[in-house]
Amino acid sequence: MVHAHSHHHTPQTDTRAFQIGVGLNVGFVLIEAATGLIINSLALLADAGHNLSDVLGLGLAWGASYLSQRPPSQTFTYGLRRSSILASLLNALLLMMAMGAIAWEAVRQLQTPSEISGSVLIGVAAIGVVINSITAWLFLGGRTHDLNIRAAFWHMAADALVSLGVVLAGAAILTTGWFWFDPAISLVIVVVVVMSTWDLLKDSLKLSLDAVPAKIDPRAVHLFLAERPGVACLHDLHIWAMSTTETALTAHLVMPDGHPGDDFLHQVSDELHHYFGIDHTTLQIEINDGVYPCQLESDSRV
Repeated sequence: MVHAHSHHHTPQTDTRAFQIGVGLNVGFVLIEAATGLIINSLALLADAGHNLSDVLGLGLAWGASYLSQRPPSQTFTYGLRRSSILASLLNALLLMMAMGAIAWEAVRQLQTPSEISGSVLIGVAAIGVVINSITAWLFLGGRTHDLNIRAAFWHMAADALVSLGVVLAGAAILTTGWFWFDPAISLVIVVVVVMSTWDLLKDSLKLSLDAVPAKIDPRAVHLFLAERPGVACLHDLHIWAMSTTETALTAHLVMPDGHPGDDFLHQVSDELHHYFGIDHTTLQIEINDGVYPCQLESDSRV
């Protein structure tokens, strides 16, 4: 078996962005939760709960980003790259559970709305718009290559929109005097967050089960390898995510004319990275002379 891979890693996550994002949001969660309790606003408490779950999510992503950079060991031969996938999955699950609790309370309060101050609601939520917008901007650059960073970006962007919705709820209360706007906007918050989190949950779950990353077409990869010079056929092709930023591939190439040499392996590895974003390639070359048939060929599905 011959191994070749391209080390075209994405830049490390900016630790300062996590520090600033977590610091801003922890401060805002404390302000929002305290104000929500004082004026008895479920909308503020709901948004505070959501922001708290995002702080936990940022912390998980931050920790996973650090762990994924740890070098391999004899026990963890790929290092701790997969921690970023597990962090994304846990982040999505925490969000879903938090939204379920908020929805339950919102439905209960719709039946008996509490009297709240619309002006205070507007003031606190307006701060949230600013803070969440700044935090989303911090993760703007990394959202295209890392599931964790993408989650952080979209959560913060969604939070900015949600806080804007709370501002509108406060304005509606001031205008109409209808206090049911508060639990109603809480349900809107739940719907927005669940919709923005659903794709993250699906992607994280799939990657944790070694599914082919959504951005890669396995049939296109199979066709690409089958068309390489000297390749008669291939089997036992596997593609999976090592982390939220790195993808691995293994395959058995049947080449009756013999081993093509290291240049061939390096070229295929570089092209797989260039065309498909696959970072870690392992290829096994087989002559298939009938004397030593591959035991894994019958297990191939691609």
